[in-house]
Amino acid sequence: MGSTGEKLELEFDEEIPFSSSQATNKIDSLHFEAPHIASPRSYCSTRVLRKMYQISLLRSIYIVIIKAKINVLLPFGPLAILLHYVTGKHAWVFFFSLLGITPLAERLGYATEQLAFYTGPTVGGLLNATFGNATEMIISLYALNNGMMRVVKQSLLGSILSNMLLVLGCAFFSGGIIHHQKVQVFNKATAIVNSGLLLMAVMGLLFPAVLHFTHTELHFGKSELALSRFSSCIMLIAYASYLFFQLKSQPVLYSSVSEDENNLEDLEEEAPEITQWEAIAWLAVLTIWISVLSGYLVDAIEGASDSLSMPMSFISVILLPIVGNAAEHASAIMFAMKDKLDITLGVAIGSSTQISMFVIPFCVVVGWFMGKPMDLNFQLFETATLFITVLVVAFMLQEGTSNYFKGLMLILCYLIVAASFFVHVDPSKDGD
Repeated sequence: MGSTGEKLELEFDEEIPFSSSQATNKIDSLHFEAPHIASPRSYCSTRVLRKMYQISLLRSIYIVIIKAKINVLLPFGPLAILLHYVTGKHAWVFFFSLLGITPLAERLGYATEQLAFYTGPTVGGLLNATFGNATEMIISLYALNNGMMRVVKQSLLGSILSNMLLVLGCAFFSGGIIHHQKVQVFNKATAIVNSGLLLMAVMGLLFPAVLHFTHTELHFGKSELALSRFSSCIMLIAYASYLFFQLKSQPVLYSSVSEDENNLEDLEEEAPEITQWEAIAWLAVLTIWISVLSGYLVDAIEGASDSLSMPMSFISVILLPIVGNAAEHASAIMFAMKDKLDITLGVAIGSSTQISMFVIPFCVVVGWFMGKPMDLNFQLFETATLFITVLVVAFMLQEGTSNYFKGLMLILCYLIVAASFFVHVDPSKDGD
């Protein structure tokens, strides 16, 4: 009997949890058993779980708000609002609003990345593109409501150019430098489909501009707007079909080329830092705060242009998208450095596709309901710039490989575009 008792004691000692994860599992099991077993321990376990929830919430706030170094720019947001009401100096309000939105856009990308752990790489790339474009969409809706159609068009055009040249270029360059001893590859089928959609978007923007500048409209001023609204509806249908094709009809086509090889390694090396519902909650909070700052940013654009003697086109096409694309910029570079170019393509090119095929037509339709004459005529200079950019990027992606030289070429192309808009005089005023 003595030996049996010693054996039972040894087995009991072996079951004592020595890790925090095992202890947490024991506490969770007590929590689920509490409704069925009425004991004093159930009350204690509830208190422990409540305490753990508070600790988890504080940890989430620390990770999202305090831990990131870029969050030192967060106070500039409230400062911009204060300056708006105290001094009314548009240049300072615009500058501080840009600084305040930058960390919010980056944190929005982080929260989306955390949510992507629970959804998979394909849906994760789509989520990154969607919430990464939330800043541009909010700014565009505010500008559209104020009748600033040219700001809407140029900021969305600049976002496409920034994603395709600057973001993708920096990602290719960084990934090529880190992995210079091998050739980085990505899913060529994904790149080809996205390039086709971007060319379709160029078609939708090109015809209204050509119709306007050749003076071949059937009804002057009306045919151009009617064509834009019809084309916008077609583009929205095409984008919806693309989503169905990507997520439901042909998901194998969009699987990562290295997904099977690196799947086990990724599970071991990476893990989400916050829970799924915490990520969703942070997405909501950050989107609301960005929308508040975007209102002050849009109000200060015209005054900032006059005060800084800087063209409105340069502010709208270059400065605003760089801030709005902070989330895509950070996540695309990070994934490229981890040799996950399929997610990088999903973030950068997917974001450009989403803006051109969804956000721009969506703004046209919203302007239609708001009674604003928002159309797809982006003027010849802007349309030609977009067309050439899509061709350059399509040629870069056709091989399905990446290196640092391709990234450097894309970055240099973006510098040429930025210089062109700095000396470009917009022939149209806002609202035309």
